[in-house]
Amino acid sequence: MANQKILNIDSLSLQELDTDAELIPLMTPEDEEEMNNELLPETLPILPLRNMVLFPGVVIPITAGRDKSIKLINDANAGGKIIGVVSQKDENVEEPSIEDINTVGTVARILRVLKMPDGNTTVILQGKKRFEIDQVITDTPYLQATIKEVNEVRPEKDEAEFATIIESIKELAIQIIKESPNIPTEATFAIKNIESNSFLVNFVSSNMNLTVKEKQDLLATSNLKERALETLRYMNLELQKLELKNDIQSKVRFDLDQQQREYFLHQQMKTIQEELGGVSHDQEIEEMRQKGKAKKWNEKVKGHFDKEVAKLQRMNPQVAEYATQRNYLELMLDLPWSEFSKDNFDLKRAEKILHRDHYGLDDVKKRIIEHLAVLKLRNDMKSPILCLYGPPGVGKTSIGKSVAEALGREYIRISLGGLRDEAEIRGHRKTYIGAMPGRILQSLKKAGTSNPVFVLDEIDKLSVSNSGDPSSALLEVLDPEQNSEFYDNFLELGFDLSKVMFIATSNNLSTIQPALRDRMEIINMTGYTIEEKIEIAKKHLVPKQIREHGLEAKDIAIGKKQIEKIVVGYTRESGVRGLEKQIAKVVRHIAKCIAMEEEYNVKITDEDVISILGAPKMERDKYENNEVAGVVTGLAWTSVGGDILFIESILSKGKGHMTMTGNLGTVMKESTTIALEYIKANAELLGISPEVISNYNVHIHVPEGATPKDGPSAGVAMLTSLVSSFTQRRVKKHLAMTGEITLRGRVLPVGGIKEKILAAKRANIKEVILCYENKRDIDEIKQEYLEGLTFHYVKEMSEVIKYAITDQKVKNARTL
Repeated sequence: MANQKILNIDSLSLQELDTDAELIPLMTPEDEEEMNNELLPETLPILPLRNMVLFPGVVIPITAGRDKSIKLINDANAGGKIIGVVSQKDENVEEPSIEDINTVGTVARILRVLKMPDGNTTVILQGKKRFEIDQVITDTPYLQATIKEVNEVRPEKDEAEFATIIESIKELAIQIIKESPNIPTEATFAIKNIESNSFLVNFVSSNMNLTVKEKQDLLATSNLKERALETLRYMNLELQKLELKNDIQSKVRFDLDQQQREYFLHQQMKTIQEELGGVSHDQEIEEMRQKGKAKKWNEKVKGHFDKEVAKLQRMNPQVAEYATQRNYLELMLDLPWSEFSKDNFDLKRAEKILHRDHYGLDDVKKRIIEHLAVLKLRNDMKSPILCLYGPPGVGKTSIGKSVAEALGREYIRISLGGLRDEAEIRGHRKTYIGAMPGRILQSLKKAGTSNPVFVLDEIDKLSVSNSGDPSSALLEVLDPEQNSEFYDNFLELGFDLSKVMFIATSNNLSTIQPALRDRMEIINMTGYTIEEKIEIAKKHLVPKQIREHGLEAKDIAIGKKQIEKIVVGYTRESGVRGLEKQIAKVVRHIAKCIAMEEEYNVKITDEDVISILGAPKMERDKYENNEVAGVVTGLAWTSVGGDILFIESILSKGKGHMTMTGNLGTVMKESTTIALEYIKANAELLGISPEVISNYNVHIHVPEGATPKDGPSAGVAMLTSLVSSFTQRRVKKHLAMTGEITLRGRVLPVGGIKEKILAAKRANIKEVILCYENKRDIDEIKQEYLEGLTFHYVKEMSEVIKYAITDQKVKNARTL
């Protein structure tokens, strides 16, 4: 037989029909009964079929190509026309033996034999009865074997379940015919006209798209009801496949129709735009290409741009990705690739601008001038990455503007406070709807140059969320070794940030990621002193408020003394924001008087300050006296500047216990314990009786109990207070001190010296005890702030006692 599968030519087949074939009538119940009553011969020639199974009652054509098959057909056609048809287990076997064929087959009658022009023989067979091969007699010239009939087990005539199965088979067959585009609708009539249940099952089984093995299993099933159920199961699967296939084809057809519709509409819209004088998409793309030629791109960026423009040209303008792609190309064109503003190297002018806009801040000004000097000598230097660290209101943000003006560069500022999405820094990938570049590239696009002064405000207030860690994204931005190829997720190309001068601002270094802090040059901007605030108010704040309130300089005059009164009595801050608000109140009062034509003093007096701002709310502590034992003046640093605090100690009869009050922190309590233990260990050297220490309880208190206090710098004051209480001797007049202590009797250096010294001066202190190593901090303070102060530098705690405790007993001294 030939290798290709031969389709049925039966006009009532459920498979694709050959329209040129002649019609062969359906089997009637009478024909079936007559066929069942026929006796089978004992021996039959066996015709193996490669790729099909013949069922009883079904008519199929086959093409015989093998010599044995042609010989068998010719002999049978010349004789009784009855042969046995079986299917091969493996269709690739050319000379099948008994082991290569299925033993259950169908007795067939040859209806017609046709000689084809190609030399093959086509024969039309009709199945009659099932049989089983009993024994092979010979295999020459073709297979011949003895057979035995396979009886069919049929259900009872009126069985309801079987009748329902047959009805279901008919209904499913009709549905399959409707769903399949390859089966003519006339086949429905054939299904409806089949009266024999057995033939209906065989007919449907023969024409379904099943494998040879599945069909063979159906043929071998003797029970008709079981065979009908299995056929029904296969039909259900066939119907589901057809419905799914038709559904997919319908969707594909709809998508194609929609695309064609959009294409035609787009073409019409393009024509209308051109008629109205608008720019078509092609013109827009061409304009982009022309702009791209004028950009200072390297080969890599240029190649990428050309590739992306080509991609845009291939896109349908109606799809969502078109807008994203166009935005991407517009960003590439708008970014300042290798476009730099020219730096102004006039150092004297830069220094003048910095001094004009800001009072003090010498470290920052010095660093900017140094950078400008180096840049003047070497033009390709990478810009520094500075971090201005200090309390609020000291001018960290505003100095960026002055730096930009001094350098002659563009100024950009972005606030990082509360930023919690990494994409804000590095952008979104283009695949997302609404994707856009990060704020770094957006800001550079606005600036129009690649070397602006870029202020990253409030870098310590970056947040972390499930959207990523923006501080980690900044690691690349603020690393001079990496930011020459800054990668933005939207741009997908490296952009050079190495010429950008980044200035970050921060109130608290502890919240900045260590790796990020390490990349920046930290410049500490301490709070302003009272003297500096007075100068700032006189030079900047008062003229600004007069200008903003529509007044002139002749309308109001505020003297230094009155400004100092406002600073000391009405503000408690490191910066000058609160001071500016208080000055604004005074100026508003004058503006009201002028507008209402009321009389007022042009030169503001102390009384005017009190009447406008109310009674002073924040008078600072002043030095009191040394008449009480155990009271020592300490120096403290706060976030709003320096201050003095009093350490008080008192003895009471007891068993040597110590109590500490005043909202003290752990470190401060430890300093107290160290001081007491040092006194116990060195009692005789200090002239203190050990019995007194063991028979009296000590209570140490630091006033203003609502204010939390901590740190090691009150150690020397604690020691002096306890020694004064145990000896009942006076502490030296107008003396303050600060320093950490150890059990060995050493005095260690502490921080915040500038603020503490200024606080001491304001509190009318004359002498200050400091650690010897803090002398370097004193040397950095302007001499004008140190006038009237004497410093005692110590290394040992015994030196502190020598300088601080006098030989004179306190007033009303107790006998211990």
